[in-house]
Amino acid sequence: MAAEASPALRKPVFTKVSELRPGTNGHSLNVKVVSTKTVMQRGGGGGGRPSGPQARQMRIAECLVGDETGIIIFTARNDQVDLMKEGKVVTLRNAKIDMYKGSMRLAVDRWGRVEVAEEPTDITVKEDNNLSLIEYELVSVEA
Repeated sequence: MAAEASPALRKPVFTKVSELRPGTNGHSLNVKVVSTKTVMQRGGGGGGRPSGPQARQMRIAECLVGDETGIIIFTARNDQVDLMKEGKVVTLRNAKIDMYKGSMRLAVDRWGRVEVAEEPTDITVKEDNNLSLIEYELVSVEA
């Protein structure tokens, strides 16, 4: 019997930062963390185990991440914040583009994953192409 790969285990197609567009999702990217800034830290406190999926503690950091094609702001939440250390290369799986005040932000929700990249271990980041600085205008299409 021939060993065939099941369709569920297909190799992810990696996207480059410059290919990201508003309203898209399902991206897998290898990016280097350029900088990270905590924008919100709330809750925690008290002993005992956290209850429920929200665990009462909320941390959000805006991280500038990029590859050799450009950079974009990645919004890291809770445990993702711990992985976003400056200089580290991370793999974002099933990432999506959120719009914030007309500009793109990369995010990984509960359907995706953030992990330390196995390869490549270093990326030369193209910092003069910041996709989060491009402002998009919402255009309604009349039928």
